[in-house]
Amino acid sequence: MSSPSARWADTLRFVDPVRNPYAPGAGQRPPELAGRGRELDVFDIVLERIARGRPERSLMLTGLRGVGKTVLLNTLRSQAINRLWGSGKIEARPEQSLRRPIAAALHMAVRELAPRHRAPDRIDAFLGVLKAFAQRSTPTGRGVPKLRDRWQPGIDVPAAAGRADSGDIEIDLVELLTDAASVASDVGTGIAIFIDEMQDLGPEDVSALCAACHELSQLGAPLIVVGAGLPHLPAVLSAAKSYSERLFRYQRIDRLDRLAADQALCAPAEREDVEYEVKALDLLYEKSGGYPYFVQAYGKATWDHAPRSPITVADVRVAAPEAEAELAVGFFGSRFERATPAEREYMRAMATLSLVESAAEGVGRDDMDAAVPTAEIARALGRKPASLSPARDALIKKGLIYSGERGTVAFTVPHFGRYLRTQPA
Repeated sequence: MSSPSARWADTLRFVDPVRNPYAPGAGQRPPELAGRGRELDVFDIVLERIARGRPERSLMLTGLRGVGKTVLLNTLRSQAINRLWGSGKIEARPEQSLRRPIAAALHMAVRELAPRHRAPDRIDAFLGVLKAFAQRSTPTGRGVPKLRDRWQPGIDVPAAAGRADSGDIEIDLVELLTDAASVASDVGTGIAIFIDEMQDLGPEDVSALCAACHELSQLGAPLIVVGAGLPHLPAVLSAAKSYSERLFRYQRIDRLDRLAADQALCAPAEREDVEYEVKALDLLYEKSGGYPYFVQAYGKATWDHAPRSPITVADVRVAAPEAEAELAVGFFGSRFERATPAEREYMRAMATLSLVESAAEGVGRDDMDAAVPTAEIARALGRKPASLSPARDALIKKGLIYSGERGTVAFTVPHFGRYLRTQPA
């Protein structure tokens, strides 16, 4: 028979920091991907329809930073790989042409399909077209790129001529993706290209990608593009091609509801034999606002501070300042430091006005930043709107704000207005 002290120890479950399951990292998959079942199911249907020769649209994921778009993009790619699709992933960057990254992504996708293709010559023929596409870096197709500008994509076959090498990215990308889809069709599967930070593509590249997806959808070809970007991505695509509104399936990725946020916290904890009190979960949801990155950040800090299970509301209160300090440096501060003094002034005015706009819309919460009219920002700063255009455009280019509707701007980062309102001028 066990002693009273042993029985007491059995009921007191300590929380081990070494076994902390939470993962607040950029693009890092959380231990429990909660609240995204609908998106995963939709993509499964898309893959199955394409496998059966049914027409389907490419997919665009949009949302603020910290809602898990990159994590979801990687999970969708895993779904495609599990179905033996060829896949490749790129991250768009400002001032970088799409030509080389998408060539590398397609190279990876076709290499995954090559062992199952019965005609090696067919693979070599496509790789020759791919190499020609990758090396054709002149924007207008006139002249030959200088030797230092040429890129060798690691393809052993000679570059082909007369296909996807005109120098016009729209013509070339349509031809290249059509040929890639044909290779996938040969082996009875498909190709999926995943593009993160898609709003950072240049106008010519966006137009080319829309044209290619349009051609592929008309042909019923087994190649789709899955993009992820900030909330204004649909406007970027629409500005390139008016038909883009009908060309893509748009899915908005938002913060988690209470049930999903609790699942993201409790499911990993239960696997470590740790529980939460209901009031602790109440406060964690209030602090995180349901944004997946913040859920992980507050969950990790709370776990590290909690001495035993169940985790209490007092544990959350003790840990919250540490989570907020870490977010202030790594999530908010790093972005704030990228802005010039004029840009910071613009964002501070936005932060003050966004709280006013939120109250006017009936939100009334300090963590909810509404879109702000640019005319109001100019009025608050005592400046003419035209004089603030450089600051606004630079902040949009840096990915700190976006313009979802004409004449308004909003923060791309949740809680950023609240952070700015706590900072000294």
